[in-house]
Amino acid sequence: MGILNVTPDSFSDGGLFFNHEKAVSRGIKLEDEGADIIDIGGESTRPGAASVPFDEEVRRVIPVIESLAGRVKIPISVDTYKSGVARLAVEAGASIINDVSALRFDTEMVHTVSKYHVPVVLMHMLGSPMDMQANPAYDDVVTDVFNFLRDRIEFATDNGISKDEIIVDPGIGFGKTLAHNLLLIKHLEVFKNLGCRLLIGPSRKSFIGAVLNQALEGRLEGTAAVVAVAILKGADIIRVHDVREMKQIAMMVDAIEGHEFH
Repeated sequence: MGILNVTPDSFSDGGLFFNHEKAVSRGIKLEDEGADIIDIGGESTRPGAASVPFDEEVRRVIPVIESLAGRVKIPISVDTYKSGVARLAVEAGASIINDVSALRFDTEMVHTVSKYHVPVVLMHMLGSPMDMQANPAYDDVVTDVFNFLRDRIEFATDNGISKDEIIVDPGIGFGKTLAHNLLLIKHLEVFKNLGCRLLIGPSRKSFIGAVLNQALEGRLEGTAAVVAVAILKGADIIRVHDVREMKQIAMMVDAIEGHEFH
């Protein structure tokens, strides 16, 4: 899953693809580099980020989705927790909804997903982007995140969403300390017991910078290490900025695991 942030303030690539033409060409490039999904977001969810008004988020993402839908062959995912944005995105050509709130922030989102019968990503986050990194605490981070995702799956299926359309994401970096993130990755295989496809988004995040003492531009190798470990532990979808490099890592790990070559 290649990341396309149509924002001025995302933590890694904010502002780079805020221009419509640049965003569209970036989406095409992500497909060329080997992305299987393009994930388009119009609101930064970096720590401390404020929410974006509905109209502004629509203005950012819908024209990009409309332009790309006719030009790429791979599915487009919309990264939003607003049901109105999700509805317009699906009508514009998106076919996956990636909700960082796991259907919690907008009470209509569960009905939107159910109505359109599209896959949905349910992600764990402690609090909101504004306050999630204030002082994250858990009794047991792996168990707590597992139980949260189990409950959100139950909520989704109770409201008409098919379980085979649910993708779970433990939310690396979303209300977690360095130790929490490392524990979630170490025990990632636990989340396969939820019976859904598993997504992980470690790309360039600050926990990698903390381990390696690297600024954003120096986190490629650290991201690669996490991607390789995550795939070995059962991740089905890897959400990344550096698609060309991570695609090669995924192919190599899959070859070793025997998924691709016999």
